[in-house]
Amino acid sequence: MTEHHPIPDNAKTPSGRRFLITGSLIAIAAVATATIGITNRAKGVQEIARWTDAQAIPTVAVVTPTSAPGEAELVLPGNIDAFYTGLIFARASGYVSEWYQDIGAHVKKGQVLALIETPDLDQQLAQARADLLTAQANEKLSSLTAGRWQVLATRDIVSQQAKDEKEGDLQAKTATTQAAKANVARLESLQSFNQLVAPFDGVVTARSVDIGHLVTAGGNSGRPLFTVSDVHQMRVYVNVPQAFLGDLKPGLTASLVLPQYPGKTFPATLTTTSNSVSQDSRSALIELQADNRDGQLWPGSFAEVHFHLEPKANVLHIPATALFFGPRGMEVALLMPDGTVNLSKVELGRNLGNEVEILAGMAPDAAVIDSPPESLTTGQVVSVAGRAQDQALSDRTKSARKEPVSN
Repeated sequence: MTEHHPIPDNAKTPSGRRFLITGSLIAIAAVATATIGITNRAKGVQEIARWTDAQAIPTVAVVTPTSAPGEAELVLPGNIDAFYTGLIFARASGYVSEWYQDIGAHVKKGQVLALIETPDLDQQLAQARADLLTAQANEKLSSLTAGRWQVLATRDIVSQQAKDEKEGDLQAKTATTQAAKANVARLESLQSFNQLVAPFDGVVTARSVDIGHLVTAGGNSGRPLFTVSDVHQMRVYVNVPQAFLGDLKPGLTASLVLPQYPGKTFPATLTTTSNSVSQDSRSALIELQADNRDGQLWPGSFAEVHFHLEPKANVLHIPATALFFGPRGMEVALLMPDGTVNLSKVELGRNLGNEVEILAGMAPDAAVIDSPPESLTTGQVVSVAGRAQDQALSDRTKSARKEPVSN
């Protein structure tokens, strides 16, 4: 049975009813304000939790391995040199009286390049020839004397000792004559070097003399008077890192790219290797040869040498920045389907500069983390830059962070 309370007398009046309504509204507003405050507080706590989760999860970039191209290419710097280079020095001292060929001139073997006046050498040769005449005259007189003493000795007019002395003197005079002849021949040979000639067919690539210059015979010291280069075929020298030497065999083809010929390549063939690795650079010198019938390749030029290597099967390429050295050696960080990290040891192949070859340790469809932070560990959760976090990872994080909110 419902209990009825009597209505106060003041509530029966209009002012009492207004007071009751106002109090009810105030109570409702207070309840609404408290409810909104509690809701906003809970929402703020959740946003802080989500922000904390986002800050705790590293953001990474992911790349996919690529297969080895149909033809691998190795690019290395090379130096172009002439097939033969003749450095011409003076063998006779004197003054340059004439020069006939300037730089860029195409010359034939034996063609005169310059003339040298050799007054001192001419005087030495004249004196040597006079000495030869004297030696020949003394030899002739000694020969006649020895002949006479031999006849006298047979008649016992002179002693055997005297005859032997005359014959010994003839032998000495003969030797003196031979020495004088050799000296004349030497000076005549030196005099022939007053003509500087080309040692082979080629191009004059340097000239350092002019008319009136004093040149001194001194072997191959100092600057050469002329440089003649045989440029019908060029030699290209390249220092190849040790890791690639197993792929570079005689007969391998390459292409030369020169800065002065943009968009044009020149074929070359590997001919020989030094069969020795430098301990300083861990590289070996190899030689290529390139045809130069059109004369576009110049000695001393720089060239990019593009080697065309045979492709390797089951080889993957990844950026070199994806590698890091871990406790087990060279490793990569792989992103698993559940958003976690798996550190995998890999077997490296060749270093191609921006990329490296992976011979084993990952699948072709693996997701490789590029430039991984050093703090990454196996099983750690990460997010991928540029795309939303995986839904499974999101649910896992929310459930781990969700806590009841209290006043």
